[in-house]
Amino acid sequence: MTRRGLPARLVQLNLGLFLYGFTMAMMVESTLGLDPWDVFHEGVAQHVGLTFGQVVIATGAVVLLLWIPLRQLPGVGTVLNVLVIGLAADVGIAVLAQPDALWLRALLLVGGIVGNGFAGALYIGAALGPGPRDGLWLGLVRRTGRSVRLWRTVIEVSVLAIGFALGGTVGVGTVLYAVTIGPIVQAFLPLVQVEVASRSGETGQECEVSAA
Repeated sequence: MTRRGLPARLVQLNLGLFLYGFTMAMMVESTLGLDPWDVFHEGVAQHVGLTFGQVVIATGAVVLLLWIPLRQLPGVGTVLNVLVIGLAADVGIAVLAQPDALWLRALLLVGGIVGNGFAGALYIGAALGPGPRDGLWLGLVRRTGRSVRLWRTVIEVSVLAIGFALGGTVGVGTVLYAVTIGPIVQAFLPLVQVEVASRSGETGQECEVSAA
């Protein structure tokens, strides 16, 4: 854990958010399966006049509104999460070609998952607020007293089922992401996590839980 000022943390945050969105695009272009929320985003995008990234942004904004009854307060990282990740995902989809060879698609998938884990560690480690989706279950845990495992499972299974029904891509990548993303984030987090005082530190701890 290192000590960094706010400007350096903002740089780390935005780098992490951009890389997170770009690696989402890598998984989309692999066509081998997405994480639950991206299955939802892709499924919705097939039925509305929006790009994948625009659906990511719109979903983040709607989820953020659900924080209001939960009395969950956003940080600057929360707001930037809503905007930057979706924009970066559309950039990635625009510049990445969808390969035909299975081994190239597999490479794109694995690179996307590992890169996504590193990106998640970067923005979590900046300790400037959880993403809107993580904040949703954090708020539900606080308000209901039920476990993190319960609410994450309920939310992610729900969005996965809806996304799959809408045509989102579920495959080996979905399973691989589910079983590896937590350990990948935890492996990178000690390298990039910043030391912050009191209230900011509390936010950072909350975000760290979200990566588990």
